[in-house]
Amino acid sequence: MQNARHVPVLRDRIVDLLTPALTPTPAGQPPVLVDCTLGLGGHAEAFLSRVPELRLIGIDRDPQALAYAAERLAPFAERTTFLEAVYDELAEVLAEHGTPRVQGIVADLGLSSLQIDRTERGFAYAVDAPLDMRMDAQQPLTAAVVLNTYPQAELTRILRGYGEEKFADRIARAIVAAREGAPFDTSARLVETIVAAMPAAVRHGGGGHPAKRTFQALRIEVNRELNALEVMLPAAVSALAVDGRLAVLAYHSLEDRAVKQVLRTGSESRAPRGLPVVPAGLGPELELLTRGAEKPSAAEIADNPRAASARLRAARRIEEAR
Repeated sequence: MQNARHVPVLRDRIVDLLTPALTPTPAGQPPVLVDCTLGLGGHAEAFLSRVPELRLIGIDRDPQALAYAAERLAPFAERTTFLEAVYDELAEVLAEHGTPRVQGIVADLGLSSLQIDRTERGFAYAVDAPLDMRMDAQQPLTAAVVLNTYPQAELTRILRGYGEEKFADRIARAIVAAREGAPFDTSARLVETIVAAMPAAVRHGGGGHPAKRTFQALRIEVNRELNALEVMLPAAVSALAVDGRLAVLAYHSLEDRAVKQVLRTGSESRAPRGLPVVPAGLGPELELLTRGAEKPSAAEIADNPRAASARLRAARRIEEAR
């Protein structure tokens, strides 16, 4: 099983942060953890091994990932449920399974190692592959469709907004000009077009691969990642039982900014300013468990370079919203 034993980013730290909440409920029911991005099951395996009574609901939009995870987690089959879904469907998934409140939620955003390493999926700019980039192969929108059909202004918006690419307009203009000769179908030609559109100083400046931000933007657009995240984060907070805990790993500033905003807002009082006593139900809903965003250690990054951009934030629910 290729990559099945890959150790996910900040695995032990995330397990340590969430485990205090993974105790039986007051009614004596086993604790429930939702892994919103099951991937290859690395975080899930660590939790199931640490907490013998834990029940896991694993969500992933990628059926290949679910198949790998199911095999890896076969020893825990009686305590696991796997569902093919996007994490913005969290509330619906929990309602359907009769668990509207859970003790823990973890989300490891971005690409899984499976998606990166399966070069035919088209996520990596370093390897020539079809311009697919779908996490769910059943959906119709691919990176090729975006590149070959979106107007220049829309391409510019995506590259600037989702890739934070300062040369978005130049790259979009070059893409539109190049596709008039022939549509884009593989990543190598796209990379060539991006590099050619960059100023020479940027191409040779050593600031990372020139195509990195464009590929990030296309992936986010194809999979509607930020849209899904904006729905999932408040749903995750609402799904936590009091004393339940949430941990989210982000890999670029757009994701981390969204996580930071939701957790920070939840940690602030909802009572009008100036009240001598904060009424019940109007205090902070969350207690932050990390000071800012935690980063992997130098040793972990050396062992797994993909961890370098990871940022971890976590919180505990301390009060139900009124």
